[in-house]
Amino acid sequence: MGLLVTILAGAVIGWIASKIMGTDAQMGAIANIIAGIVGAAIGGFILSGGQATGSAGFSVPQFLVGIVGACILIFVVKLITGGTRRAV
Repeated sequence: MGLLVTILAGAVIGWIASKIMGTDAQMGAIANIIAGIVGAAIGGFILSGGQATGSAGFSVPQFLVGIVGACILIFVVKLITGGTRRAV
């Protein structure tokens, strides 16, 4: 059950972050899930002062930190790739 919640939360976090960063048209569902999960880990790592911590459960602050982390991840990826858009 925890894996399903992680995937769903990652999808929502990644989708919101891609909307904020203006990359929603280029990202698919899998990319949104990955961005959300990795972004939440990045945000949690930054918020904890560089300490790798794990936490069970769900809270609004964790959700917001995940969105910020996913935005940072998308920004870095855009910076590395030059912000290129792929043709649809």
